[in-house]
Order: sequence, then structure tokens, then C-alpha cells
Amino acid sequence: MTQKISILGSTGSIGSQSLDVAKKRNYDVVALTANSNVDIIEKQIRQWKPKFAAMVDEKSAKELRERVRDTGTKILCGMDGVCECAAAKEADTVINSVVGMAGLRPTLTAIKAKKKIALANKETLVAGGSLVTKTAKEYGVDILPVDSEHSAIFQCLQGMNKKEELQSIILTASGGPFFGKTADELRDVTVAQALKHPNWSMGAKITIDSATIMNKGLELIEAVFLFDVSPDMVDIVVHRESVIHSLIEYRDNSVIAQLGVPDMRIPIQYALTYPERYESPVKKLSLADYGTLTFHKPDYDTFKCINICRDAINKGGLYPAIANGANEAANFLFRQGKIRFLDIAQLVSCAVKSGQSKDDYTLEDVLDADKKAREYVFRTVK
Repeated sequence: MTQKISILGSTGSIGSQSLDVAKKRNYDVVALTANSNVDIIEKQIRQWKPKFAAMVDEKSAKELRERVRDTGTKILCGMDGVCECAAAKEADTVINSVVGMAGLRPTLTAIKAKKKIALANKETLVAGGSLVTKTAKEYGVDILPVDSEHSAIFQCLQGMNKKEELQSIILTASGGPFFGKTADELRDVTVAQALKHPNWSMGAKITIDSATIMNKGLELIEAVFLFDVSPDMVDIVVHRESVIHSLIEYRDNSVIAQLGVPDMRIPIQYALTYPERYESPVKKLSLADYGTLTFHKPDYDTFKCINICRDAINKGGLYPAIANGANEAANFLFRQGKIRFLDIAQLVSCAVKSGQSKDDYTLEDVLDADKKAREYVFRTVK
């Protein structure tokens, strides 16, 4: 039976690569969503002929509706429209590649519609971790990771017989464009410099997160919820080549790693085909071509975001949501040229320290914590 998928965030890097996989696997695309990129999603609609498409931006939705009036695709609008696509009854699987906190509500909607979740939106679990995992368990829904690091861990864990066998999870980090730099050298770096990632082609927000190493802090939190482990079981190592995507350590000190060329279509496809594996559109890995693989300890003094996130998840409750919301605001301000690079970590740290939390929280609590964290950052900068 042909798999039917909905792709949330189809015009971004992960969304576009998901369509590459869909083409390779001959999947049906039921729904596509985007924020405001009308040109790209129009082309996607004409190629894939989905039943639904949604634009978060109302003006963009109106324009798209006029452009594709000659097709059979129904154009929806706003976050309600994205959620309608996430719950489309015709789809088996929802790929959530929405950027940032905006992905949380569609994830919960898809779970309640009993869709299999291929999750590329790490903020879903960072901000709403226990709420999301609790809801998924209640509705009997699988959440399969698309992030290369978490997919690697997921794959390595396939050989584990009992949870007690797991000693630690080791997330690899590329180190971003500023590996080896000191705080003094980073004081005046530009947005353009921060957007030059050495290995991956990604959207602007996540590329800046990689430069601050905030993305690894967010992935640490995500791993805690995704694999039900304590924060102290998650280690991080800088691996510049991005060939080893992550590792796990068993209690007998055996270490299992997942390797591959740095191409997101491998984890995307595995999330869609699990537990089966098929030929992918990705080239084979040649270790001889790389010659040397390197590993380094993270510079926690210069890149403070990892420990800010570790502190947030150790505190628990809404603190990860506060860290995430503050980071999204600070990341945006940096891209707008309104703050310096090192200000991002400082603002996130202060937001976490000043935030308020509760252990048992609802979606409304998460959204409120996120809103207040953003307001704190914007207010502090002004």
C-alpha cells in the first residue's frame, strides 16, 4: 500500500528533502504547509497535487489561492489551517519540519488524529516534552526522529534488549562555523559569518543555533524526552566532519555509532520506512575519502548555550520552554542586527533564571511561558 504523507513546512530544507524521498519512494502527498513562500509551494502543489495546502500568513494564503485556482487543492489559512493539514484523514504520516515553537500545536493535533509522527521540529519536545510524550502514549502514536542525531541514536538502540543496558547517549556536534574561536574573537562576528555552516545546508534560524551551539542544547533536551533518559546520561562531543551522527554507550562500555554522509534524506527516509530499509537517494559513505575523523570536547566557557539548556532540563517543568522561547527571540534579534552574537546566550540565561515554572503543565501553560520568555528578551533589548 502506498504511504500517504502530509508535510508541514514543505518549502524549507527538510520539507524539500522530504519531497525528494517521497519521489524516490513513490509516496502520495496529501497536504503541504508553509509560512509565506508562495512561489515554492505553488510549484510543489502543481507537481504533487495535494488535497490540502496551508499558509500561515493570511496575505500569502490569499495569493496562493488565486494562483492555484485551476488545481483541485484546497487552500487553508493560519495555524488552524496547518493543524487541519496535520489531521487530514487521508494521511498516514505527518512530517513536521516547521521551524521553531510554531510546530508544537500541529504535532499535538496530529497525535490526537492518530498519525505517525516523523519529527524534525525539535522545539515540539523541547518546549512541550512531557505533554507531547504523554499525549502520544495516550493515543498510541509513534514519534520517530528525523533530526540526524536523534535518528542515529534511534537506529543504534535497535540492538538494545533492555533499557538497563544503556549507559549514555553521545550527541555529536559539528562545532558550527566558529569552532575554536574565543569569546573575544566572537564579539563582533556578523550574521553572514554565522550563517556559513561547514557541513549542512539549513534554514537561517537553525544555522544560527548551530553557530551558538544552542542546537545541541536543544537536542540534549529533546533526547531526554524522546528516549526517556536522565539529562546526565546525555554527553556531547564535537565531531567536525559530521560523518558519525551520534553514538550510544552500553553498560559494558561498548559504543555503537551510526555513520553516513551528511545528508538529511537518510534520517527522513528511515522515519518513513521504519523498521524497513530501502535504497535511498543519498550517495554511499567512503571513509577512505575522509581519511581522518576528529573529536573534541565542547568549549562550554565560550559556547554557553549547552549548559544553559542542561540547567533548564535539570530544573524541569516549563524551564526548557522558557529557554527555547528566549532563544527564538534572541536568534531573531541577532539576524535582524539588533544584538551581538554573544548576547544570545546571555539573554537566554537571564530569561531562564528569571522565569517561573510548574511541573504539571498544559499547552496553554507552555504557550504562556514561551510568550513571557520572548517578551523578556524583547523588553531587555529595548
